[in-house]
Amino acid sequence: MIADTKTQYQERSMASRLFIAFLTSLLPGLVLAEGSDTYQCTYGDLQRRVEILRETGAQVPCEVHYYKDSEAPGERQVLWSATNEVGYCEKNAEQLITKLKGWGWDCGPGEALESAPAEPDDTEALTTVEEPETDDSE
Repeated sequence: MIADTKTQYQERSMASRLFIAFLTSLLPGLVLAEGSDTYQCTYGDLQRRVEILRETGAQVPCEVHYYKDSEAPGERQVLWSATNEVGYCEKNAEQLITKLKGWGWDCGPGEALESAPAEPDDTEALTTVEEPETDDSE
């Protein structure tokens, strides 16, 4: 009876170690490091943040994260992501920043700028768009 319990313990311990080793091997591919592409936008008392996150040292994969810091601190939306197309996240983030500025938001790199409200917040209309499929054989 004790031998069975010891064997079961050893099997679970080995399985746990293998699982941890497996997860650890996946982490380098899953970790996205915050790059220098962070924008803060303000509209009166409202704050928005747009960040382009990438795997360390690579242009892709990437994700564009959108935060409504004043209304929902810590909650994020992933608006776009790319696994193959270099520049996809940057292009879409820049278009979003341009759209926000057109709606009266003040946007700048890293820090929020002071702004007086000019128009209502239209950011609820934003939708998530996925990267188009590309053929890498060319």
